[in-house]
Amino acid sequence: MDTSLVAPVTVAALLIIRTALVEMRHPGSARRQWCFAARRRPMTAGATVAVLLCVGGWRAAGIASVAWAVLAGALVAHVVHLSTGQEADKGESRSGGRH
Repeated sequence: MDTSLVAPVTVAALLIIRTALVEMRHPGSARRQWCFAARRRPMTAGATVAVLLCVGGWRAAGIASVAWAVLAGALVAHVVHLSTGQEADKGESRSGGRH
């Protein structure tokens, strides 16, 4: 493995391990924490950031830019979900949606 890939892979692994440990203590928390992956607005924002970082960083970092871009895209999607999650959850529960 390329040494420049170690850091983003380690961060991603730590986030997944943290999710698993919290899930063992509080069942159902992983579903709430990762529900941004099923929402359109957060995933669009995350994908946009990932693509822009990939395109911009490819020449400088090569394949490592893809790993960093995917990690940054996931974090952006999570933040966007946190900022819009309450309104989206209320709208979906009123219309008989996911909850």
